[in-house]
Amino acid sequence: MLITAETLRHELEAIADPAVAAVSKSFFKTGPGEYGEGDLFRGIRVPVLRKISRRSEALCLDGIVELLHSPFHEDRLLALLVLVRRFSHASESAREELFDLYLSNTLFINNWDLVDTSAEHLVGCFLFNRDKAPLYRLVLSECIWERRIAIIATFYFIRHGRFGETLDLAEQLLFDPEELIHKAAGWMLREVGKRDQQLEEAFLVKHYRLMPRVMLRYAIERFAEEKRQLYLKGLVPDRFQGFSNTEQDELLPGYLI
Repeated sequence: MLITAETLRHELEAIADPAVAAVSKSFFKTGPGEYGEGDLFRGIRVPVLRKISRRSEALCLDGIVELLHSPFHEDRLLALLVLVRRFSHASESAREELFDLYLSNTLFINNWDLVDTSAEHLVGCFLFNRDKAPLYRLVLSECIWERRIAIIATFYFIRHGRFGETLDLAEQLLFDPEELIHKAAGWMLREVGKRDQQLEEAFLVKHYRLMPRVMLRYAIERFAEEKRQLYLKGLVPDRFQGFSNTEQDELLPGYLI
């Protein structure tokens, strides 16, 4: 059977559940002024969409884009799941095409789950051994979702023992106005700390007093309770006291090694 965006839409329509959709609308903050304002939901759970994506890899790129441009959240998520699966076993030239397609359509990758499902596996993977300039452009974007793509993409680097870009981008996001960015940056700092707590703490000691509270809470979630409380109360000894900013930068472990 030929897989097209239209056949997939019909399948999604047939399994839609209004009760699940109502819960999703609340969970993903679709009310006026909220980050997901106006988003539409069919009411289909993620495991079901993953199952559909596994048999939909033959969907052409135009079909993926068509689904990605849908007003329905689940359609867009399915498009991204297919895109990630295609990317995972594509040739280098095909991967570049998929990467370009992804970054050309960030307007439609417009909620945290859509970003978190795709950025690491596509953007992070593609850029791991390439110039990281796209990440530094994304992190300066006025679009919250492009900034989240930038920091979440580094999860791929973290999993492969490379922490510098995460710390660099987290530093740039210290004064971001959006809580969803604070959560993402704190989450990535916590993931660095799982692998190198000394490096995470070197970053935190330098920045935790200025760090948004949510970012800090996410970053120190796995710390022992006594240490967590020291950070939350601003009582962690400042190892850099008396040093200039330049000297602090030199003392902090090199991010890019």
